[in-house]
Amino acid sequence: MLQLTMAYFQNNMESFLLAVRQHMWISLLSLLAACVIGIPCGYAATRYARGEKWITGFFQILRIIPSLAVLILLIPIMGTGIKPAMTALVLLAVPPILMNTVVGLKEVPDFMLETARGIGMTERQVLWKVKFPLALPMIFTGVKTAMVEIIASATLAAKIGAGGLGGLIFTGLGLNRTDLLLIGGISVAVLSLTAALLLDVLSGLIMRYKKAEK
Repeated sequence: MLQLTMAYFQNNMESFLLAVRQHMWISLLSLLAACVIGIPCGYAATRYARGEKWITGFFQILRIIPSLAVLILLIPIMGTGIKPAMTALVLLAVPPILMNTVVGLKEVPDFMLETARGIGMTERQVLWKVKFPLALPMIFTGVKTAMVEIIASATLAAKIGAGGLGGLIFTGLGLNRTDLLLIGGISVAVLSLTAALLLDVLSGLIMRYKKAEK
């Protein structure tokens, strides 16, 4: 097994690195799109109480649908490639970001809001200088969860020609090559752990900067 693995890297290093770059690229784009959708929708859910159950319920229902099923349903509409893969990954990633944004904003203590308004802050200032900074740790937790889920699920993108490390896994399954399965699976796991670690570091740096500002 070790010899097969070493032989693969000796002969296919360029294609492996290309697969890693493709996997990272589609994952980062999907995460960015999910944040652009999830965070504003989370704020809207707390801002308009009547709409909260509809907003959260809609995305939770979409999350129930397996990513592979979403990919298959999107192929007749979007064809193959990165677009349907990203759409499926975004639908998977929005709910944890949205729900954590809702929880984070709701858990901001009332006395903090009253104090901010008492010193003359506008509602916009309260939102950006009090609510979101205090909700940021919870939002980052949702982003980290979404990132791990995206990286794991992005392996399916190879099924529709979007590239990534999933190609190694599917090739390993098709050829009954345990070495390819291990290389693909371990690489995806390492990417997930690395992304989670980087987000933890980024969250810590931002929190430290906010404390220093105070």
